[in-house]
Amino acid sequence: MSEVVSYELIDNIGVISVNNPPVNALAQVVREGIHTAIQSAQQDESEAIVLYCEGRTFIAGADITEFGKPPQEPGLPVVLGAIENSSKAVIAAIHGTALGGGFEVSLACHYRCAIPSAKVGLPEVKLGLLPGAGGTQRAPRIAGVKAALDMITSGNPVGASKALEMGLIDKVIDGSDLKAGALQYAKELVGADAPLRRIRDITIDPSTVEEGYFEAARKQLARRARGQIAQDKIVSCIEAAVELPMDQGLERERELFVELVTSPESAAMRHIFFAERLATKIKDLPKDTPTREINKVAIIGGGTMGGGIAMCFANVGIPVTMLEINDEALARGMGIIEKNYKITVQKGKLPEDQMASRIALINGTTNYEELNDVDLVIEAVFENLELKKEIFAKLDGVCKQGAILASNTSYQDIDQIAAATSRPQDVVGMHFFSPANVMKLLENVRGEKTADDVIATAMKIGKKIGKVCALSRVCYGFIGNRMLGGYGRESQMLLMDGCTPVQVDSALEKFGMAMGPLAMGDLAGLDVGYKARQARTDLPDDPKLYRMGTVLVEMGRHGQKTGSGFYQYDPETRRRMSDPEVEAMIKDEAAKIGVEQREISDEEIIARCLYPLINEGAKILEEGIAQRPSDIDVVYVFGYAFPVAKGGPMHYADQVGLKNVYDKICEYRDRDGEQYWQPAPLLEKLAKEGKTFAQWGREQEAS
Repeated sequence: MSEVVSYELIDNIGVISVNNPPVNALAQVVREGIHTAIQSAQQDESEAIVLYCEGRTFIAGADITEFGKPPQEPGLPVVLGAIENSSKAVIAAIHGTALGGGFEVSLACHYRCAIPSAKVGLPEVKLGLLPGAGGTQRAPRIAGVKAALDMITSGNPVGASKALEMGLIDKVIDGSDLKAGALQYAKELVGADAPLRRIRDITIDPSTVEEGYFEAARKQLARRARGQIAQDKIVSCIEAAVELPMDQGLERERELFVELVTSPESAAMRHIFFAERLATKIKDLPKDTPTREINKVAIIGGGTMGGGIAMCFANVGIPVTMLEINDEALARGMGIIEKNYKITVQKGKLPEDQMASRIALINGTTNYEELNDVDLVIEAVFENLELKKEIFAKLDGVCKQGAILASNTSYQDIDQIAAATSRPQDVVGMHFFSPANVMKLLENVRGEKTADDVIATAMKIGKKIGKVCALSRVCYGFIGNRMLGGYGRESQMLLMDGCTPVQVDSALEKFGMAMGPLAMGDLAGLDVGYKARQARTDLPDDPKLYRMGTVLVEMGRHGQKTGSGFYQYDPETRRRMSDPEVEAMIKDEAAKIGVEQREISDEEIIARCLYPLINEGAKILEEGIAQRPSDIDVVYVFGYAFPVAKGGPMHYADQVGLKNVYDKICEYRDRDGEQYWQPAPLLEKLAKEGKTFAQWGREQEAS
């Protein structure tokens, strides 16, 4: 057959074996090998055919490195046609994960069996795509319209037992020897003279789908799409599975798949897919850099953040000691953890016995001496540099040699914190995002003296606790929070210039942000930003700057926690409502400082809020704070809810065109002054050379 696909006859069963490590992706050589094997099996003495994969998994999906390249024959639909039209029953033997194109291969088979630990699914939506080889046509025919729509639009896999219930597989194989079990199942089917059961021959009775179902599904999915377009196309495909014959449904699916694969939304989501994996690679860190064992962790601070971090480790079975200033604070912190776990149990996402075992892994103390045997300690107290230095000096005195001392600071200087110890090489930043037990990003911060094995360990443990990790060097606010300054500044400047809070937030929410910047300020607490500004000496003396944020805080309107900020909040539901009083105050404050308000378009709102992110990102790249442009995108998508369908601020800038971004920043500089708008030298250079951040990043990787 080929080097990666083999075929053999075992008794009366033909066995096709795929061996394309690491995940048996459907590369051209795999497709060709399966196609040739199916054809060969038609001519021999086999009475049925088993499709089996070597290694740790069944075919885990398409080879997405082929996307955007000229098609290589045979295409997957041709292979599936050969399987489906085989004169002998083809049985897929599934272990590991059968995802995307891999699961579509199994759906073209006449029968499917799997071991109990196997999972199946169609996750293409997570790359801005839809299943393009019959998944949207075959899945609803055997699992039902609603079950198929839910699975395909969520992209989440289902386990073998659930797949059996749904009709997606036909048999769960007991025991650990899948190949032997699949051969036995194939022989049983032959012995029973089982028919060639082709999913394409099943028709869906349209009367089983309630009137208006697809329209309602579109509306529901649109509410959470945040700029993604694949969900709507998936609904159209499943609608076609109900209304059209199989071949016409497949044509419709292929037409919409091609639309998506060439769309900017899918390009952005594929960019993030690769960027997430690239972010784990540290440029100057050898692959064989050793890591330290992390078997016991301590958290300093039992507030919302500290408790959330403790949960991250307990969730993967790592014991945690949480230190607080007194017993009352400790009890409060443990209460927060228990409440969070109970919410997860109530949502059906965690069995109650698992909640108990996880809580049992978290112990409390008020005594630093009890931290003498931990492998990693993470400080998570409020943002006060002197307090953090004091804590690290204490840790230096009690923690064992080789323990990693980490700070969860989101702004402070890691090098100054490290200098408070006698072991700066063991100090690192591990910046979690709130709520830490939910948010995916972990921004690891490398100090000037942080040891290589400490960085390697921080990245490795981050992955173990389920985080997406990105590395930053030391600067004020690191990657994410440093960039955020201009975004927040302009959102308030726009109010003075003529916008309402609703207009600013709506424009950015339509763009795809999970929440607009002013609503986000209300959620975080306007007093937090107010206090941070009071501590800074580098802000311009401009009466427009953060004027409304300051006015509202000084009125006692701190956001959601006080029931009012830029918006009013329902005391029961916390639903936000526009506030005519604030809108009138904005006009009054603008008049007081002589600002003539004007009509402002959504396009200007988006540019003024997002282009500062891009510009600061360019400075961060020049300074070496971030390793590469795509790392910045990872930080913003996973830490700041930047829409994945836009690919992060640096990818978005490439799509807009760096010259367009640069020209607009220059226009704002000429209008509003250099104190706020000064193009980054790297942005200017790339704009004038007609290059993108992605091109620059590739050049840096190669150098």
